[in-house]
Amino acid sequence: MGTLAEKDFPFCMLKRLGWGLNQWLGLVAESPCPLCQRSSPHLFCLDCQRQVQQCQLAAPGWNRSGTLPVFAWGQYGGGLKRAIAAMKYHNQPHLATPLGLWMGQTWNQIEQGLQRAIVVPIPMHNAKQQERGFNQAELLARSFCRVVGLPLELNGLQRVRATEAQFRLSTAERQQNLKDAFSLGATFLKCPPLCPVLLLDDIYTTGATAYSAAQTLRAYGIRVKGIIVLAIATYENSNAAVYRNSSTSDIFGGFGGKEANDMS
Repeated sequence: MGTLAEKDFPFCMLKRLGWGLNQWLGLVAESPCPLCQRSSPHLFCLDCQRQVQQCQLAAPGWNRSGTLPVFAWGQYGGGLKRAIAAMKYHNQPHLATPLGLWMGQTWNQIEQGLQRAIVVPIPMHNAKQQERGFNQAELLARSFCRVVGLPLELNGLQRVRATEAQFRLSTAERQQNLKDAFSLGATFLKCPPLCPVLLLDDIYTTGATAYSAAQTLRAYGIRVKGIIVLAIATYENSNAAVYRNSSTSDIFGGFGGKEANDMS
């Protein structure tokens, strides 16, 4: 007959069944994958991890075909679309950490020319951010900047007017919707930066949001080099092919724990 401590401690009972300490810790550490809810010792299960990684652009880098250069990590769809939806609409803000890290790793592999720049995440209106509880662009930017070593400025821009969700609107309506939506933030009003700015957001569609934000900064003489995004929804060239990047295949394994189509 065992002691009282043995009876009360689950590990002692598992030990009698032949379970080791590592097996017990593994059982405790596992949690549901945020995309499929299957139990996994990592942030995503291996299958969902593969689906997210398959969305990475075959040739990630700058797309300079529009009015504002865009540096995109992946194509908006599949596992990446589901991961973004889980992050934004299912209260999974911690997903921004590995996703921003991937963006940063890709930036370090490709971009060598912008050693001095300030990263400014696209802000949300206060009411919308309070409703959601966080700004996904800010969380992605924090993770991205930790990897690339660029300074992050959270008060460079502010969103002064609430706007409709962009996906419901035509191109012309998007431009009107975002008219005067942004103003210069307190930090840049007090001391405009001498080095260029890189905007950062989660999704890029028509570019109306990015263009409006860039124009606000440029009106004060602030240089805007482009926007960095996790996913691009319109990519009409050969870069739209995607692949599984082996250099990032182990990243999710290092993180434990734990749809709407809103393009705003």
